[in-house]
Amino acid sequence: MNTMKSLIKILVLTVILTSFASCKKDSVPNYQYMPNMYAPVGYEAYSESKAFANGIEAQVSPEGTIARGHSLFEYENTTEGYNLAKETLKSPLDSTQVDLEKTKVLFDIYCAICHGVKGDGQGNLVKREKILGVPRYDDPARAITEGSIYHVIYYGKNAMGSYKNQLSEKERWEVVSYVLDLKQKLEGSAK
Repeated sequence: MNTMKSLIKILVLTVILTSFASCKKDSVPNYQYMPNMYAPVGYEAYSESKAFANGIEAQVSPEGTIARGHSLFEYENTTEGYNLAKETLKSPLDSTQVDLEKTKVLFDIYCAICHGVKGDGQGNLVKREKILGVPRYDDPARAITEGSIYHVIYYGKNAMGSYKNQLSEKERWEVVSYVLDLKQKLEGSAK
């Protein structure tokens, strides 16, 4: 009887071990904990969804809203808008709100590649003749002002593209202050 019980135990144990061994496959994981993390459901961009009332996943901002950190810029992207900004637009920042050392970093990232670190129009792209005709900040024919610099940063001009999406409104005005500081230094060294 004892031998029979021992034989049954061995047989049961053998069946259990065989079943575990037969289910194991080295090329595929046996069990997945939370399978949705491994095999996510693919969604198509702008596909219909029950999450929103109109059925579209991407939502358009309500009319008249302004993104955080932005404000309305009432000067048009025209020659008339540029001239109006040049004559009337003034910086809302005073000199105590602008840290020229920190702003130099922004200038070096976005402007110096073309305009040069001194604002003399001798950036690396100009020196390598990739872009031609980048003017100096102290060019008397240009007579740049706070408003004209801001308008050009906002909309771009000629070969220069817009930087309104790369720089916040405060950063744009800080760069304007830095450009005017470079202009004064260039005019001072020319005398």
